[in-house]
Amino acid sequence: VLSDYRVHIDGKDLTPQEISAMILQKLKADAEAYLGEPVTEAVITVPAYFNDAQRQATKDAGRIAGLNVKRIINEPTAAALAYGLDNGKTQKVMVYDLGGGTFDVSLIQIGDGIVQVLATCGDNHLGGDDFDARVADWLVRNFAAENQVDLTRDPVAMQRMREEAEKAKKELSAATHTEINLPFITVGPNGPLHLQAELTRAKFDELTADLVERTALPVRNALRDAHLAANDLDQVLLVGGSTRIPAVQAKVMRMIDLEPSKTLNPDECVALGAAVQGGRLGGEGLAAGGQDLLLMDVTPLTLSIETVGGVATHLIDRNSTIPTRYSKIFTTAAPFQSTVEIKVLQGEREFAKDNKLIGNFTLKGIKRAWAGVPQIEVTFDIDANGIVTVSARDFGTGKQQSITITGSSNLSEQEIRRAMDDAAAFAGQDQERKAAIEALNAAEAAIYRANTALGSKVGKELDRDTKNRIKEAEKNLERLTRHKKPEKMTPQDTQALNAAREALQAQT
Repeated sequence: VLSDYRVHIDGKDLTPQEISAMILQKLKADAEAYLGEPVTEAVITVPAYFNDAQRQATKDAGRIAGLNVKRIINEPTAAALAYGLDNGKTQKVMVYDLGGGTFDVSLIQIGDGIVQVLATCGDNHLGGDDFDARVADWLVRNFAAENQVDLTRDPVAMQRMREEAEKAKKELSAATHTEINLPFITVGPNGPLHLQAELTRAKFDELTADLVERTALPVRNALRDAHLAANDLDQVLLVGGSTRIPAVQAKVMRMIDLEPSKTLNPDECVALGAAVQGGRLGGEGLAAGGQDLLLMDVTPLTLSIETVGGVATHLIDRNSTIPTRYSKIFTTAAPFQSTVEIKVLQGEREFAKDNKLIGNFTLKGIKRAWAGVPQIEVTFDIDANGIVTVSARDFGTGKQQSITITGSSNLSEQEIRRAMDDAAAFAGQDQERKAAIEALNAAEAAIYRANTALGSKVGKELDRDTKNRIKEAEKNLERLTRHKKPEKMTPQDTQALNAAREALQAQT
């Protein structure tokens, strides 16, 4: 989540929160369709290493989507909640969470109705998308070598490439090789070009070996912070679709010397844990044996303030159990100082400049006195969502000032309400665009299959009239797809495209 970052789509400048809200809207609609009733509240999970600004932005996205966000919880913690339901004995569990865009590892103790996070660590820039990108880059290089065409200049081709790369990655979790076929990927000097390649699991492992290795350091750091050795662990829980990759599973076994648990679907256990927490907040949460379930999460990064000399003075260390509150007394650095600026930092470095500034405010009206005489109490308060509030109070005058850290990247109340209105207004338009994209993809696939069928041994044996009917239907479908952009297509265009595709399929 970047400050003032916008993505220009269909003539609108959208924030990351608004794009995230679109995903939440889809999930909300799916849930309502299944339940047959409105859904207005939610528990949302986030990567364990999300900082305060990212958590606040996630809450904003929920509001834009029309949801009252009851709680933000860490994804590994949610997975442990799902896993802990059926286990009565006390045990220490490592949750190894390799999702689409982030990697987190958490060490959690479960037992006696308590789920306590001991330590968490991760990499916000490592996930399944990086594995997809390695495959896509490999395909692009090979295609350029064979056809002297750079596909990176074609956004539509690259999107298809990324989708096919993800599909190949998934197939290689179960198979030792896979075929990659992308008909009409682009147009060359002599007409349409097709991409065909075979990717083996061995080659995939070679392309992604360094990504798998990058997961080792966060695991070691989490074990160190929890004061545990690998042989202290009772279970290893794999979370996130990317943990289906055989090389990832093998790496976990080499590091921990435990067979990872596969009792839960890695794609679903985080959502299941969020549902458990939602039920608990609604009074339905019970652990094994019918006892109340207590969730004890941690803050992922150290919180501090800047003091004299640019030092980052720690108030709440990372991996502190939340919710939590901590106060510390400070004083003035200069004589007769009447104001102090409180700079709130997040990170592990010893100097303020090396950490992330997440908020600042000024306490005014301090009673004038010699340096070192005034007493100023600074209090950090972290709620169960990991949202931080910082306050400062001068004991001499009673003056107090506070701030809830939202980060410069987050939206104002007015921006959130505008985004909520836009989300509702454009819901129908978004569905139409999705239908257009699906129709174009299906049409391209149908054209490719028709060409393949005509060139096969069976196709060559067809009579002339049948061949002509297939070619005519194919030509009609190609005409309808030519130069079509999903954002410009009307519902009638989509309907005509689907009808032409069905006509071609009927001939073949």
